[in-house]
Amino acid sequence: MNNLNNTHNNSNSHLADAGKYLGASNNGKKIWAIGGGKGGVGKSLVTSNLSICLALMGMKVIAIDMDLGGANLHTCLGVSVPSRTLSDYFTKPNTKLSDLITPTPLENLSLISGAQDNLGMANLKAAHKSKVLNDLRELDADYILLDLGAGTTNNTLDFFLGADEGILVTLPEPTSIENTYRFIKSIYHRKLQSVDDFLELGPLIDKVMNGKVGENRKPSEIIEKAMQINEQQGLKLKREIESITPKLIINQARTQADIDIGFAMRIISKKYFGINLDYVGFLEYDATVWQSVKKKKPLILEFPNSSLVKNFEHVINRILNLTKKMV
Repeated sequence: MNNLNNTHNNSNSHLADAGKYLGASNNGKKIWAIGGGKGGVGKSLVTSNLSICLALMGMKVIAIDMDLGGANLHTCLGVSVPSRTLSDYFTKPNTKLSDLITPTPLENLSLISGAQDNLGMANLKAAHKSKVLNDLRELDADYILLDLGAGTTNNTLDFFLGADEGILVTLPEPTSIENTYRFIKSIYHRKLQSVDDFLELGPLIDKVMNGKVGENRKPSEIIEKAMQINEQQGLKLKREIESITPKLIINQARTQADIDIGFAMRIISKKYFGINLDYVGFLEYDATVWQSVKKKKPLILEFPNSSLVKNFEHVINRILNLTKKMV
C-alpha cells in the first residue's frame, strides 16, 4: 500500500499542493452530499474519487454509502463487502457510526458501507435522520462524503439539505437532465415544507410545485406572493431559497455541447427556481471508468494518467474555491 500511495502522491502533486492551502483554512469538518436524479449517473464514481482527491490533499476523509438498500460505494473504493454496515447502526443497540469504519487502500480515507440487505432502511423516520446527521458531526474526519441513493425520497432530500455542500451529478442526456431538474424542484419543495412559518402558503406551494418546468407558474413566484401577504415572511422565504446553493457536475461529457449544458442548467435554475446552481465542472467520457469498476479498484489510483484525473482536480478546486489561490 505504501508503494501505491507514493505513486499516486507523485502523480497528483497538484492535489497535495492544494491541500497545503486547504489545511491552513479548514475550520472544522465538512459534510458533502452527492445526489442526482435516477441511478446510473455516476454518483458513486464522483463520491469515491472526490474522497480520494481530498485524502491525497492530506485531509482525513470518511466516505459513507447512504444508499440504504443498494450499497456499492465499497466497490468503487476497492474494498470488499464490509462485515459491518449501516444496517448494524440502525438495528443493533449501542452501535456507533465509528464502529462501522472500514479502511481503504489509501491512507486518510475510510469507508462506512450502506445497508446491504434491509430495504426498510430506505424509509427512515425523522428522529433517525436527525440522529444520523448529529452523529456524522461526531466522526473523526475533516470531510465526510455521503453517496446518496437515487431518486427523490425524503431520506435523500433531507440528507442533501442537511449537508454543508450538496453536489448534483447528471449526464448530458435529456432524461437525466429532466431528472436533475426534478431533484432541484424536490429539494426546493422539501425546504419550504420544513419551515413552519410558511404553512399558510401550503396550497400555493403545492399548486406551483406540481406544475411542470416551463409552465406559466414557477416556484420563484412563491416569493412574490409571500411578499404580498407579509413582507417580513417573504424576505425570510427569500433567504431560505437563497440558502439552497447546490453544485453541479456533468458526467460523461463527449462534446463541447455536452459541457455547455451545465451553463444552461445554471441559467434555468436561477430563472425558474431562483436557486444559484454552481456549475463546478465536467467529467470526460473515459472507458477506464468501466475498467476500474471491473477490477474493483479506484479510478484515480488505477489510471493516474486518465484525463479524468485532471477533471477531478478542477472540480475539487472549484468546490473548495482554491483555484484563484493556486494561480
